[in-house]
Amino acid sequence: MFLTLDDFNLEGKTVALRVDINSPIDVNNGAILDDTRIKACYNTIKDLSNKGAKVVILAHQSRPGKKDFTTLESHAKKLSEVLGIEVGYVDGLLGSTVRESILGMDNGEVILLENVRLLSEEVLSEWKSWDKITPEKQAKTIMVKKLHPFFDYFVNDAFAAAHRAQPSLVGFSYYMPMLCGRVMEKELFTLTKVIKNPDRPCVFALGGAKADDSIEVIKNVLEKQTADQVITSGIVANIFLIAKGFKLGPNEKLIDDMGYTGQVTIAKELIEKYGEKIVIPIDAALNIEGERKETELNLNNEVSHPIHDLGQKTIESYWEILKNAKTIVANGPAGVFENKNFLKGTEEILKATASSKGFSVIGGGHLSAAAEVVGISGNVGHISTGGGACIEFLAGKRLPVIEMLLESYEKHKA
Repeated sequence: MFLTLDDFNLEGKTVALRVDINSPIDVNNGAILDDTRIKACYNTIKDLSNKGAKVVILAHQSRPGKKDFTTLESHAKKLSEVLGIEVGYVDGLLGSTVRESILGMDNGEVILLENVRLLSEEVLSEWKSWDKITPEKQAKTIMVKKLHPFFDYFVNDAFAAAHRAQPSLVGFSYYMPMLCGRVMEKELFTLTKVIKNPDRPCVFALGGAKADDSIEVIKNVLEKQTADQVITSGIVANIFLIAKGFKLGPNEKLIDDMGYTGQVTIAKELIEKYGEKIVIPIDAALNIEGERKETELNLNNEVSHPIHDLGQKTIESYWEILKNAKTIVANGPAGVFENKNFLKGTEEILKATASSKGFSVIGGGHLSAAAEVVGISGNVGHISTGGGACIEFLAGKRLPVIEMLLESYEKHKA
């Protein structure tokens, strides 16, 4: 259970709202190229403003050292456009200007403070591991100590960063109630349902290049009997094919270069334990001098060229599985979808997911980008705003923000 915007009277209260509006930026002029995450904040900010809260937004853009690490001035302008109300930009995080801006706010007013990652304490490497810190430690950072006296409530709507333990994400909850924003609320409700109580049959379609994460998801959803079947593609499928004894030539070297050799051992164990619940490709599309050439996968023959996509027979068999599913969770593209010659597997899995009569979830990241390319976004039940956070949730990992939301509920529930 979590606290939400509906659990308190927020009129006249000053609310710290942590969002994730980290967006693709044109490094030449600072223009925002995709405002999807900014639009996702609409309901939360509008609700808070309509309830008469004074809304102080905390957010980040990229990280130090990257070309798109910049101020949030453009984000404030874009938020103003999306919301249809003025969002004031405050050029700072600490100091008198920030204090005066907050104290001078009227009910329903919204301001955006500067990029929280301009403060070094927000990007310390040790914050990546929840096991190495405590909420008290985050609460004692300079930003949280300086700002928390101005706030009555902390609303966290940054699901895409929920797997991080940075001060701006968990520190304020040490001093005040931490509430779910509308994005966070929807993500947690949806993902909890598909993990704990999915309509059946439940099928997970897992691909992409981050195979270690996907294999953790496979282990979790089969161990907990969440998934009835898992269909594999991309690097994930390559690992399971190697585990079954297929000779993949260049792709075996690729697996080794990516540091995934140990995942083959884990895949063997999963195959032994769950057998046919894990479905692997029966054919593949090879990249032969830039051209797509399909070949059947055979234990007796070695693949001599890089595998870049699923083959047609695999696509057809996956269609049948997805067509009959009542719950589908898809994460990661099926191949090198950026190349139109190898988009087909990803495209067909997405189309099958969208045309299914069951409830479907796409786990953010590259697959949500592919869904936009294919044009099926509007036909999917839920597209997660957080790639990394989503897959860690599905893998059953501890997410710092969610743990603090649970703790806040126990501490502050009526």
